[in-house]
Amino acid sequence: MTASIVIDNIGELTTHDPELGAGIGSRMRDAAVVVEGERIAWVGASAAAPAADTRVDAAGRALLPGWVDSHTHLVFAGDRTAEFEARMAGEAYAAGGINVTVEATRAASDAELEANLTRLVAEARRGGTTTLETKTGYGLTTPDEVRAAHIAGRHADAVTFLGAHVVPAGSDPDAYLDLVTGPMLDEIAPFVSAVDVFCEEGAFDGEATARVLAAARAHGLSTRVHGNQLGHGPGVQLAVESGALSVDHVGFLDDADIAALAGSWRGEARGTVATVLPACDLSTRMPLAPARQLLGAGAVVAIASNANPGTSYTSSMAFCVATAVLQMGLSVEEAVHAATRGGAIALGMAEDGWYDPRGVAHPRIGVISPGARADLHLLDAPSVTHLAYRPGMPLTAAVWRAGGRVV
Repeated sequence: MTASIVIDNIGELTTHDPELGAGIGSRMRDAAVVVEGERIAWVGASAAAPAADTRVDAAGRALLPGWVDSHTHLVFAGDRTAEFEARMAGEAYAAGGINVTVEATRAASDAELEANLTRLVAEARRGGTTTLETKTGYGLTTPDEVRAAHIAGRHADAVTFLGAHVVPAGSDPDAYLDLVTGPMLDEIAPFVSAVDVFCEEGAFDGEATARVLAAARAHGLSTRVHGNQLGHGPGVQLAVESGALSVDHVGFLDDADIAALAGSWRGEARGTVATVLPACDLSTRMPLAPARQLLGAGAVVAIASNANPGTSYTSSMAFCVATAVLQMGLSVEEAVHAATRGGAIALGMAEDGWYDPRGVAHPRIGVISPGARADLHLLDAPSVTHLAYRPGMPLTAAVWRAGGRVV
């Protein structure tokens, strides 16, 4: 028989389920949640909570869905502290710095890469992250990309192929694009669920990006785009036109880009999520993405950490949420939604039946409602408002992932 847990005396419960409360956050007061196995079985008033095998007293603290980090680069080796120091001294960021990590990653053993990955995943869990996407992209040879996918697949909820990260040092751009869209993709396709491409000056132009996206679709894989990070370019429009799950960074948008992202959600088909990466914007000293304008226009926005060794060496989703509130104009409810349910939508995990890299089907995430996966984040605070009201403070009190306590 499946064991059950009741978490009661919740001072504030953020559900993202409109049937359980009004507004984007759908907050409930004096609430309780019952978990059976890996799923949420019941949500309601604390006084009406059914009995369970185990009781957890939330003591008036806030409970929300676990963070859904939909954009990370965690399979890597090496250090880019010197690059960071140079940026802080005024040197402009350029995509070519990725090759420093490529060299170190190729030289690392599988054991070294996996040890670093598990360390970073554990850090994220301690901060309340219960779902992680991560990418390949620091090998840029077929054997190195495939081994990155295998290592990531043992620890991440979603693995994305990013062979089209940059052209490796010393390689011919046309020959490398042929490799990425041909033999490399053929070999790695069984081990990933999506393909990403860095559409940017210094990486891949619009024509090359379109080729990568078309090759991914031909393999039956979902797509994502790194777009409009370093300047205005075709990334957003290509992502929307190709039906990509998300376009990420989106720091340089014009009115047509915002309209395209918002318009992709009108009608019956799902659209393309605009994923903002505030920690990366700060680290590269780029303009913060216009999240307020995107939401105002009707786009769906996700917040992710972009955890990577070069431009955003943090997995703190709480930091990203605080930045979105304090500097990007989002309300706390909007920012929390973007970092939980928004990320789930960006990963195609907002509905039941999505598959992880091990081929196991899971219930929906990013919400606290009956039937959803029990991914829960208890704060040492009475309200999610404290995430922005007390920025930088360690507010995670407990974390459950698929019904099991991990923090």
